[in-house]
Amino acid sequence: MSNPYDEAHAQSLDDPDAFWGAAAEDIHWTRRWDKVLDDSNPPFYRWFAGGELNTCYNAVDRHVEAGRGDQAAVIYDSPVTGDTVRTMTYAELQDQVARFAGVLAAQGVAKGDRVVIYMPMVPETLVAMLGCARLGAVHSVVFGGFAANELAIRIDDAKPKAMVSATCGIEGGRVIEYLPLLNGAIEQASHKPDHCIILERPQAPGGLTSGRDLDWAEAMQGATPHDCVPLAATDPLYILYTSGTTGEPKGVVRDNGGHAVALKWSMKAI
Repeated sequence: MSNPYDEAHAQSLDDPDAFWGAAAEDIHWTRRWDKVLDDSNPPFYRWFAGGELNTCYNAVDRHVEAGRGDQAAVIYDSPVTGDTVRTMTYAELQDQVARFAGVLAAQGVAKGDRVVIYMPMVPETLVAMLGCARLGAVHSVVFGGFAANELAIRIDDAKPKAMVSATCGIEGGRVIEYLPLLNGAIEQASHKPDHCIILERPQAPGGLTSGRDLDWAEAMQGATPHDCVPLAATDPLYILYTSGTTGEPKGVVRDNGGHAVALKWSMKAI
């Protein structure tokens, strides 16, 4: 006897255009796709070719417009920082993300530019990721606290216009200062980012590099909120690097359209 997952899997194989086309109806598009799967140049397949959307709009703005602005979007519970609990509503998240996109734009970051995010697990990391998506910049999250030489390799590969980091992370109750690692990585890398936006945390205040670093709080305070930029479904959303354990790290690129559709379907069905 088949189960719903097996049935869905079989449908996706038998008629991928119909299956994923139906799944794509759950996503807000600014322009409908011309073709669900463009397989004219294998193995370089293109999902939802001709379609336009914005991942940040689908993750944040559409919920505010649907009347759920006061609903909790992010709940941050951090025992290692003294049982800190913060809740951010969709409306608050929209404001923060739009402002951060404005911060990036003011520093010359535009659609297609890369932004490396070297952050601890704090709400501002989500804001940075969504801010990049809102603007059309391609973000690459690198594990916070990664060694300087490993970060340098990823900087040289992604060639970011800007980087986003924090003064420290907290792992197992220990404060890990990020700025020495960030500075060491930029010194080692051949590519130099134009700017670094730094979240100053009370556990490790100060240490910003004059002329290169912007204080997160100060930049956000004076930022002009930025609207969502329509992007092609095939435009890249993010780069995620392999560990590099068996060789040079390899950057896996995910696009906006295919990622949004598959993620939304997975959240609902799995």
